[in-house]
Amino acid sequence: MNKGWKDEMQGKIVKGIAGFYYVHDGVEHVYECRAKGIFRSRNIKPLVGDNVEFSILDENEKTGNINDILPRKNSLIRPAVSNIDQALIVFAVTEPLPNLNLLDRFLVMMERQRIPVVICFNKIDLAGEQEIEHLREIYGPAGYPLHFISTYEAEGLEKLHSLIAGKTTVLAGPSGVGKSSITNFLHPEAAMQTGGISEKIKRGKHTTRHSELFFVEEGTYMMDTPGFSSMYVEDLEPEELKECFPEFAPWEEDCRFLGCVHVGERICGVKNAVREGRISESRYENYRLLYQELKEKKKYGRGK
Repeated sequence: MNKGWKDEMQGKIVKGIAGFYYVHDGVEHVYECRAKGIFRSRNIKPLVGDNVEFSILDENEKTGNINDILPRKNSLIRPAVSNIDQALIVFAVTEPLPNLNLLDRFLVMMERQRIPVVICFNKIDLAGEQEIEHLREIYGPAGYPLHFISTYEAEGLEKLHSLIAGKTTVLAGPSGVGKSSITNFLHPEAAMQTGGISEKIKRGKHTTRHSELFFVEEGTYMMDTPGFSSMYVEDLEPEELKECFPEFAPWEEDCRFLGCVHVGERICGVKNAVREGRISESRYENYRLLYQELKEKKKYGRGK
């Protein structure tokens, strides 16, 4: 962001720890700031990713106060971050095998927030062409951009740099799939600690300590999030879930009933498309499981 007056500037919160917010001025400096008490009284908590107006208390010590939080275009709960332009979700093709139910949950969350997603599958050096093609067949029809890379062999990484240019990108995915290695490549100064896979359980060691945006270059920020093993889809009506599976839309005109949810209905264009292989069986099965989960939540109460 551009500098304003010396004592009144705009910037972006890149980290928040114990009541201190670290604001990048969009050029080269980071200021340690406190948020004014007015935000507490308005029940507003600053988030990593917030664009803010702040005043400088001490230029040498790089300290300041956050005076205002500019309007957010979106925000996530896990990780707690705002103003995301896109999500780069990273899974491994193998070691560990991708949990596609978890991936589909993440895609639903992003569709709900209208945040564009790029799916990145790492460790192609350990996989065969058949495994790679299988993933293409699942997610190609859904319309998500797919990138297959190897951080170990540095294959496909240059393309990622052009993908994040000029945007705020959140990296997400389970532990041990290479998120920190990708961050280190795109922004070596981030010096993220990388960890290997535990051979015993084939699951990643948790290495990322907190959510933090890294300034890559002008207008470009990225965040490597803590590894996750589960993801819950909240505040979504069962009937709205189908809107989060973009590959369903072209086939809904063949459904017999308006408002078809593609589960119990006999004459259903989406179910026909699954049978014909036009929609991935894996995607449809995860949709069905999520639909039943949301129905159960609604039946027994979301707060219980």
